[in-house]
Amino acid sequence: MSGDRERVAGLAVVATARTWIGTPYRHQASRKGVGADCLGLVRGVYAEVTGQAIPRPAPYSADWAERAGGERLIEAARLHCLPVAAGNEIPGDIIIFRWQPQAAAKHAGILSGEGRFIHAYEQAGVIESPLTPGWARRIAALFRIPTRSF
Repeated sequence: MSGDRERVAGLAVVATARTWIGTPYRHQASRKGVGADCLGLVRGVYAEVTGQAIPRPAPYSADWAERAGGERLIEAARLHCLPVAAGNEIPGDIIIFRWQPQAAAKHAGILSGEGRFIHAYEQAGVIESPLTPGWARRIAALFRIPTRSF
């Protein structure tokens, strides 16, 4: 697939993600304008742009990553998306973050442009934020929504 087609598809992902901005934060939710957490935002955007829903995960607590062990968020992303090597990311790619070096990754967002990303944050809902050095150093994995679905 050409880089141009991937970039156009990525911009469609960003445009869709921006329509979620302002959605209140709601743990385990995935409804634009009603409520979403970070996983719900990614699941909702994926469903809108591909027409395919990612199965709803089993109920999870706020500390699910600490209790479950393993890289459940990264493994789930691998089932539905394409891995992206660091340095090859484009707007529309999914970013997965790890808070602590030895902890499981547990936050996700969508790269929206040079140094910016869209995510659902507990204190603010769905927002677009700068990808500051503090955020950037916590990136654990990058994925691309398959454009063959477009």
